[in-house]
Amino acid sequence: MSDLKSHVLAGVDALFVRHDPAAVDAAFAEPYLQHNPKAPSGLAFLRHLAAMPDLTIVRSRALAEGDLVVTHGRLTGFGPVPLVVFDIFRVEDGKVVEHWDVMQPEAATTVSGRTQLDGLTEVGDLEQTAANKALVEGMFADVLYGHRMDRLTDYFSAVRYDQHNPGVADGLAGFGRAMADLAQAGLTMEYRKTHRVVAEGNFVFTHSDGIFAGKRVVFADLFRVEGGRIVEHWDAIQEIPDATVSGLPMW
Repeated sequence: MSDLKSHVLAGVDALFVRHDPAAVDAAFAEPYLQHNPKAPSGLAFLRHLAAMPDLTIVRSRALAEGDLVVTHGRLTGFGPVPLVVFDIFRVEDGKVVEHWDVMQPEAATTVSGRTQLDGLTEVGDLEQTAANKALVEGMFADVLYGHRMDRLTDYFSAVRYDQHNPGVADGLAGFGRAMADLAQAGLTMEYRKTHRVVAEGNFVFTHSDGIFAGKRVVFADLFRVEGGRIVEHWDAIQEIPDATVSGLPMW
């Protein structure tokens, strides 16, 4: 594990698992820019969170590239239903100075039978990081932005595609059915811009904004690549409010 990732994860665990207020100054620094729509910028709010004993994050996976660290896990104590959350942390001079997240209520059941968090967790194939990142970026360009559905098998495995989106079945057939169902219902899913891509080994994360079911949303997608094809996918989708507390956009 990289020193950057280890440092960020230690700070997040100290803050949200052990609720140690000293973690705020040890791992985070001003000016701290906050993109969560309900939270203000600055470290004072983090100290408030540290004082909430019921607020807990259980992390499932993490990856890092450059100055960004991405975590994927379950957040409890922030509402009546556990939330599946992707957090993005930007590090400068050894401390976290900016944060984005995408949250979605955890579903009780899923079409595939998989949860929104289970599946492989370990980062591997580090030598394939650049190739795997290019694969996912190519898929976005051709499929999500270019609408070239005939190119799916250039990017996704036709043999195994494990799906953790609660409304989509496994396999490319499941993906196709879900898209057809949306179209039949008159619902749109449109990616408008991908703001950041973070890759480490076999995992590639994307952070985008767009339209889903007529609402402005942020998309967080995590892909696992194996043998040059995407074989697993997790995501979260969150509606963008008209205004955020910090004044900063969710992306």
